[in-house]
Amino acid sequence: MHVLILGGTTEGRRLAELLHATPGTRVTSSLAGRVAAPRLPPGEVRVGGFGGPDGLAAWLREHRVDALVDATHPFAREMSFNAAAAAATAHVPLLALRRPGWVPVEGDDWHPVGSLEEAARVLPGLGRRVFLTTGRMGLAAFADLDDLWFLMRSVDAPDGPCPARMEVLLDRGPFAPEGERELLARHRIDVLVTKDSGGAATAPKLGAAREAGIPVVVVTRPPVPDGVPTAATPEEAAARLRP
Repeated sequence: MHVLILGGTTEGRRLAELLHATPGTRVTSSLAGRVAAPRLPPGEVRVGGFGGPDGLAAWLREHRVDALVDATHPFAREMSFNAAAAAATAHVPLLALRRPGWVPVEGDDWHPVGSLEEAARVLPGLGRRVFLTTGRMGLAAFADLDDLWFLMRSVDAPDGPCPARMEVLLDRGPFAPEGERELLARHRIDVLVTKDSGGAATAPKLGAAREAGIPVVVVTRPPVPDGVPTAATPEEAAARLRP
């Protein structure tokens, strides 16, 4: 059985590990190529786009793929819809591996917004020193906020329009609670901006913000295709895919 994983996430790598160790299963992981030095999963790996849903459908047919797994980032909206369209065209079963989103608990001061642009609009009323953890893409949304100071954390250095007053921290999760607490205190952060990515690797920043009484601007997840079977964990996905 040949499984194509649209990955690049922690869950995608874990699923590749599980399937790679399963007799009778060939696994190929497809990475978008947006990170300079990604953590490669076991099995075959391809990097780069497919050329839209038609290109992906052609790849599925050409490489005799028996099952397609959408294990992309929760904010990779276009790829998820492309996967659904390609799977339908090529008549290949599709499974979405979607990590659960974060849920606020007592003591959290969350401000949900629908986009990075909306996050930029509400920021001036919440704080002046911003911990920005939405990744290096989309920084242009905050480029005009000259009165605010930003600490931006990402795996790779940003390019394109950025806030004028910004310090860049290159780092890759998982992050520890004590490190997140120290980071907020050292930089005198008074507001956090994040996407609802879910997962444990970057969740400690939320706990650190709660303890410090810092408001959190949370960009909510985009819509996903209807009717796609979903697994919440790599283990669940692997159990459903094993021949």
